[in-house]
Amino acid sequence: MHVPLVVLGGGPGGYAAAFLAADLGMPVTLVERDERLGGTCLLRGCIPSKALLHVGRVLAECRELEDWGVHLARPKIDLGALRSRKDKVIATLTGGLGTLARRRNVTVVRGTARFTNSTTLEVVSAESGGSTQTLTFDHCILASGSRPARIPAFDIGSPRVMDSTGALELADVPKSLLVVGGGYIGLEMGTVYAELGSKVSVVELTDGLLPGADRDLVKPLQQRLEKLFEKIMLRTKVVGLEDTGSAVAVRFEGPDGPSEKEFARVLVAVGRRPNSDGIGLENTGVKIDARGFVAVDGQQRTADPHILAIGDVCGEPMLAHRASHQGKVAVECLHGEAALFAPRAIPAVVFTDPEIAWAGLTEQEASASGRAVEVSRYPWAASGRAHALGRTDGLTKMLVDPESDTVLGVGIVGPGAGELIAEGVLAIEMGCSARDLAETIHPHPTLGETVAFSAENYFGLATEIYRPRAEATR
Repeated sequence: MHVPLVVLGGGPGGYAAAFLAADLGMPVTLVERDERLGGTCLLRGCIPSKALLHVGRVLAECRELEDWGVHLARPKIDLGALRSRKDKVIATLTGGLGTLARRRNVTVVRGTARFTNSTTLEVVSAESGGSTQTLTFDHCILASGSRPARIPAFDIGSPRVMDSTGALELADVPKSLLVVGGGYIGLEMGTVYAELGSKVSVVELTDGLLPGADRDLVKPLQQRLEKLFEKIMLRTKVVGLEDTGSAVAVRFEGPDGPSEKEFARVLVAVGRRPNSDGIGLENTGVKIDARGFVAVDGQQRTADPHILAIGDVCGEPMLAHRASHQGKVAVECLHGEAALFAPRAIPAVVFTDPEIAWAGLTEQEASASGRAVEVSRYPWAASGRAHALGRTDGLTKMLVDPESDTVLGVGIVGPGAGELIAEGVLAIEMGCSARDLAETIHPHPTLGETVAFSAENYFGLATEIYRPRAEATR
């Protein structure tokens, strides 16, 4: 069968591309190996983890109400009901995607695909007893995504050692859990299990949690996690795992020398790797770098004129919203429009408690490149809304070009930071000055107004804090 456009992968980037192509009148076929659309994000990533994090946050709020004189009975966890509710969220959203695909006349082919050349895919059906279907195409948008990275030494064949997919299945709430990796996946899942009752420990090879984030944003989170978690081990390496029959014995090497401890379960969360192998790209003209990422240009075109690539398979940051945007750019280019993927800012959010979000230039990046910036920080201890919520540990920061006052970066830590960062992204994309944000009237009392107050603080004019500035009248 010949199709003008095939999209390989039904995740956030793939279905966004397929749906836009259909909306533009382009015949499109979507190939997905899973029986449902949604990809890793919806089926075993972003959505189920955020559903569980919501439950964890509510449990934390129940404890925090004691500071207000409200005493609740200890919550009882019905794990089966919790799993069912999570699965219902997934089913509702995947069902909606299936309906949208049908209404748009997107042809969905279920199966595992492999390139045999630059214009041909062989698809082993997931629905017809393993039969093979050949698809030829004019163009293919590769949206194959990524999978959890694995460390061979940790593959000991034990069900007690999980990756993020296994952790989201929520088979039980182990008495103790070791999270290997202090990145966002490990900390989010560690938070879920800790709130559900596990004694969680985290081991991280570097000298800090969330290595890619600015330290002032990480500090409030780390302080909170030090109370929630059993232990946080930095500059520490896991050198061995052994299933003892009743637990996993873990050997460490850290600043204090070697040690060993047993855990009921171990979650390995050391990042993700692109799904560029095993799909026959060697039979095409697509170029792959040393890390396994597919090389693309600003229009998402690969070195093969018939193939474009979007999302996790073509580089970092591995974020669903980046993939969706790239999918739309790829389709617009094929449709003959002057589209280009060149965002000034791609927001990143860590959905822990507190949340951490940032967009644009970070302080770490500015320091590493030697770029001159001025950093304005607005502590939430000066926010009336934060006091009302009992969450004054937050912070809103802004990186500003000292010559032009242009906003270059925004970072936020605190409850709802993932929602608040959108204003910062818009400001960076539009090339706003700090004055633009300072003079935009924000509703009071809200956490959102800390963005404006951070801009005011850049000029030394914030009402609720005092920051002398030589050029306060500029």
